[in-house]
Amino acid sequence: MPSFDIVSEVDKQEVRNAVEQVNREVSTRFDFKGSDARVEQNEFTLTVFADDDFKLEQIKEILNLKLVKRGIDIRSLDTKKSEAIGGDKVKQLITVKVGVETELAKKIVKILKESKLKVQGSIQGDAVRVTGPKRDNLQEAIALIKSSKLELPLQFNNFRD
Repeated sequence: MPSFDIVSEVDKQEVRNAVEQVNREVSTRFDFKGSDARVEQNEFTLTVFADDDFKLEQIKEILNLKLVKRGIDIRSLDTKKSEAIGGDKVKQLITVKVGVETELAKKIVKILKESKLKVQGSIQGDAVRVTGPKRDNLQEAIALIKSSKLELPLQFNNFRD
């Protein structure tokens, strides 16, 4: 029976490259001269350090530009509230969301059921597997999920006949 998986993946190496580009640009820009502005990465968690909230927003804007240039959808970023650390410095945590959370997976399965397409969705860990009797039904399901405007960027892979 034909099937495919709906997943949400982000290339960790591309995130690392974007972070390095941001740090390089911040170190050479005149408006950041003498400041301790930087972005640190730990797996899929980014920590943005800056002297004040204005510079923090500037760094986040640079980060978003670099991520988009590297093909990473910024909808996969979960930005926490900024917090003050010693002195006038501030930091902010940004988490890169990977995998389809159970709430979103249930929503996808519900969309598939309500569409009356001859496909079935099943939650498999952090992915949703969609199976159907014909390849055309699966392609209709992909088009339906793409048009439903979900809050997380999704990829369709592992297509099997």
